[in-house]
Amino acid sequence: MRKTLLPGEQVIVTTRPQPRKLAGAAVAFVLAPALAAYASAWIIRGGAARLAPALGRQWTPWLVTACVAAAVAVWLAYSLPRLLRWQGTRYTLTSQRMVARYGLLNRRDQQVNLASVRNLTVHESLLQRLVRSGNISLETGYQGVVTFRDVPEVARFRDFILDAIGELPDDSPDFSEAQPGGATHYPAGAFPEDLREGGRDDR
Repeated sequence: MRKTLLPGEQVIVTTRPQPRKLAGAAVAFVLAPALAAYASAWIIRGGAARLAPALGRQWTPWLVTACVAAAVAVWLAYSLPRLLRWQGTRYTLTSQRMVARYGLLNRRDQQVNLASVRNLTVHESLLQRLVRSGNISLETGYQGVVTFRDVPEVARFRDFILDAIGELPDDSPDFSEAQPGGATHYPAGAFPEDLREGGRDDR
């Protein structure tokens, strides 16, 4: 991200989406080999031959191989794509823009200039509230509404955005009136070191 910064632009915070959607992939990653091992042991003990006499002992290696292949297929077709999709998504807030970057190989960028933001909306489902994440929607004059989904620590991230909007140069349009009370200002010591303006950029 630092290679694409505009003159005078600084990174405020970089994060990934809240990993709640990885729960299913994690369960599948654990259960698939466990079920494959259980099924393989059942087949080796002759369970398949008792259930279907046509499946004699000569079929045992093939059936065990099929169990292992099924577990690997679950990993490659279900768990891994979801992990890579999460790994390849980054949300970066700078002093001038909100940028979302998607993908590892085929990369897609989405950005909103903070000076063009007319309204900021946060939506949290019940599950998102439990993990303190949410969707942030930025309404602009020319892009319509751009939504960044599953932003972690959504309340703090919203305040970061409002702070950045409030600190735009005076010759930029002032949209702070769109939010009750305008931007919220914090003392520098209130933020973790890697979240402050110009802090760590964990690409």
